[in-house]
Amino acid sequence: MTARVLVVDDVELNVKLLEAKLSSEYFEVIVADNGLTALELAETELPDIILLDIMMPLMDGFEVCRRLKANPRTVDIPVVMVTALSDVADRLRGLESGADEFLTKPVNDTALFARVRSLVRLKRMMEELRLREEVCRQFGNSEDQVAAADEAGHARILLLEENDSAATRILDTLKPVANSVDRARNGAEAHTLLDPSIELVIASLSMPDSDPLRLVSQWRATEATRQLPILLIADPGELPRLAKGLDLGANDYLVRPVDRNELLARVRTQIRRKRLQDRLHENYNRSLSLALTDELTGLYNRRYVFAHLTELMARLPEGSANTALMMFDIDHFKQVNDRYGHLAGDDVLRELAKRALHNVRSVDLVGRLGGEEFVVVMPETSLGGATIVADRLRLAVADEPFVVADTGEKLPVTISVGLAITGQPEDTLEALLKRVDDALYAAKNGGRNRVIAAPLRPGLLAHGVPIAVAS
Repeated sequence: MTARVLVVDDVELNVKLLEAKLSSEYFEVIVADNGLTALELAETELPDIILLDIMMPLMDGFEVCRRLKANPRTVDIPVVMVTALSDVADRLRGLESGADEFLTKPVNDTALFARVRSLVRLKRMMEELRLREEVCRQFGNSEDQVAAADEAGHARILLLEENDSAATRILDTLKPVANSVDRARNGAEAHTLLDPSIELVIASLSMPDSDPLRLVSQWRATEATRQLPILLIADPGELPRLAKGLDLGANDYLVRPVDRNELLARVRTQIRRKRLQDRLHENYNRSLSLALTDELTGLYNRRYVFAHLTELMARLPEGSANTALMMFDIDHFKQVNDRYGHLAGDDVLRELAKRALHNVRSVDLVGRLGGEEFVVVMPETSLGGATIVADRLRLAVADEPFVVADTGEKLPVTISVGLAITGQPEDTLEALLKRVDDALYAAKNGGRNRVIAAPLRPGLLAHGVPIAVAS
């Protein structure tokens, strides 16, 4: 994995050293020797990750990090603070300013490369989620915005720790942020306790009877747990295994002895990030749904129906069963709106959508084109089979009056239906729509409350063939 790395340090030797190490691993390196230049480059070059020194003149690394995280354009760029400071208070100050990680000089190569790759993967995932959401919002829902991530409280956490005394200390530390903590003593217990409500897994690498790295690999290979944050805890001599854990997909780590405040800070960071990811997923799915469905009836909208039908027609091999298209609308719908009001008209449209869904087959796709006009896409369906479904729907509408919600008044409603099937030479979506529209027009002109099918011969498209007529 390659990436663009911004190295920020006022000491040229430090810059050259990091640049050489990163370049040897085929990372593209950008350099800055002060905070202001770093902020400018971050906004213009948008690096994948920033390695930021703390002790700099004019503007220290803490302030640079705060400004980066306050800028919507750079907020998702991971920041790793690289410093000679090893005091826990400084590490906490860095985490509170928004830093994603600390590396202490002299920087260990294994830790550096593992951390860079891990954070770059995270950044790219967040970028993809935000991009998908933005596209969907522009596609169909301009008002939907990403809400701020929830505070990292009332979380449910899974702790994998065999040692009782170590587990007790961690459980006590997690009380301010955890609604509940489930403890597993081995991998089998962890699998049993893991469920969708878990927001973070804390796993000790010191497990004689289990291999936590195998669990990390399994969880990352499973769709349900792929985005679950994993925080590893290791002994000082386990750095290579920690690096392997990050490569496998773990999100963060701590080295014993574990400072209580640093553990809390890292847990809060992971939980906030998880909730932001969940919010982005939810907004993306909601935006996608709104982009493809009709808000009033919940049916698929015109855009989706036509895209679905185009794809379906393109996949039909020569000589295969045809696809039938049914188009129907409400007879004299304007009179319903004029006499009973538009709210009553909306009730009628919603009820018609329900009856349509109930009376077509499970493989059929029902959509609303707009106004009182609806369609049903019926794959692998003959004209005769489509006619049976269409007349069943016509009767289901005509035989039972519609009820106005506000007044309880019963309204007689009927529909006119046009049918057409694929199978014409060099058939196109436009030609199919023309045939079914002509058939619907013929049903209207023929007295309404009836089903008319368009024949396959082009010369008779405008007239249609009566299939089922109301008595």
